[in-house]
Amino acid sequence: MERNTTDSRFQRVCDATQSELARLPIPGAAVGVLCGDQEFRAGFGVTNINHPLPVTADTLFQIGSITKTFVATLLMRLVEAGKLVLDAPLRTYLPELQLRDEYAAQNATLYHCLTHTGGWLGDYFDDFGRGENALAKMVAAMAQLPQITPLGELWSYNNAGFYLAGRVIERVMRQPFETVMQAWIFRPLQLEHSYFFAEEVMTHSFAVGHERADDRAVVAQPWALARTAHPAGGIISNLADLFRYARFQMGDGTTAQGTRLLTPESLNAMRTPRVPATDPQSVGLAWFLYEINGVKFIEHGGGTKGQITRLVIAPQEKFAAAILTNSAVGGTLITNVLNESLRAFLQLEVTPPAPLVLDATQLAAYAGRYDAALDCVDVSVAQDKLVLQVTPHGGFPTPQTPPPPTPPPVTAQFYAPDRILVLDEPYKNARAEFLRHANGDIAWLRLGSRAHKRL
Repeated sequence: MERNTTDSRFQRVCDATQSELARLPIPGAAVGVLCGDQEFRAGFGVTNINHPLPVTADTLFQIGSITKTFVATLLMRLVEAGKLVLDAPLRTYLPELQLRDEYAAQNATLYHCLTHTGGWLGDYFDDFGRGENALAKMVAAMAQLPQITPLGELWSYNNAGFYLAGRVIERVMRQPFETVMQAWIFRPLQLEHSYFFAEEVMTHSFAVGHERADDRAVVAQPWALARTAHPAGGIISNLADLFRYARFQMGDGTTAQGTRLLTPESLNAMRTPRVPATDPQSVGLAWFLYEINGVKFIEHGGGTKGQITRLVIAPQEKFAAAILTNSAVGGTLITNVLNESLRAFLQLEVTPPAPLVLDATQLAAYAGRYDAALDCVDVSVAQDKLVLQVTPHGGFPTPQTPPPPTPPPVTAQFYAPDRILVLDEPYKNARAEFLRHANGDIAWLRLGSRAHKRL
């Protein structure tokens, strides 16, 4: 372990991290807490089980979908510069845009992209090469994607919407997406160790992703995401850069050097609730929003091929926590270490909701198969609980990618009408909900932020 503090609060966080690494097949993690003017960072374990080097506080990880908040921040800069409007039809900037549903193609906006309400199939991944036309090809390929729900009707996490957002940025700026992000966000915020491409990373300490196989870790392949996925989850960064970014997000729109990057109104617009998401969260512009005992949080997680991460910010408390893991089962560690961070630094205790007891007949109404792009969920009943078996389909990071290992079944208990809490790892304390048609029939299971259609 590399650690840059002897603070007793952060020592509790470090102890929790080491405890989780000892019991889970997670090779390494980098964990940090920002509290006021203090910043604590530590590295644990190794970067790669095949070629083990120590994870340090400066090791680079793929931060995955935390990237989406960077995209939203960049878009707000471009809005302020008069280069685009969030509620203008996408065809204002992409007149060639074709989607399977013509109404969606005519009326979809950047607002729909940033709030995951586009309704088209969201978990589509493909590799169109390393050329500067990769994102244009990805957007063209979206013409084949089915429209799962009407535009704006249902919230379901949607990666594909961020391909559109990234392509709009390219079109209005007449530069590759990565170039614009570097010029308008990375450099002004002095994010000197944030990258997109493997060749930029390979001269630094970096983490390699791992998947779980028979309770052990195996290296995940491929290491890099396709260039097409960069707007949805392509940034590679470290704790120090994430904390510079977090300080900006909890500030007044100026950089550490006093340069104004955004107005306070634009920052507030990003963290204003727009759409209800999985209870108790709502969605702003890319950020997930929620409260714990009156403390307001904004957050986003990330998941790539074998790397799971999370950035949590409480702007009014001047608090942030960043937890980066190099394992597909890193979510369990992240949840438990984050909870310890909240206890140690903010005296906040995350408590599960009280159970709602349903009888066997009531539970049976929820049984069945629920399907989405990346996985299906079989729901059955055992005693007084639901049993959820998630079966991956594959398809990430390319359509040909085989599915990862199937996780064990988990039990879940209701805590409110149509809302359930998962009781077992690897999804312990995750919340999900059943969504109904207007006639009252169950239509969807929203689990993992994705709407799974009842078959």
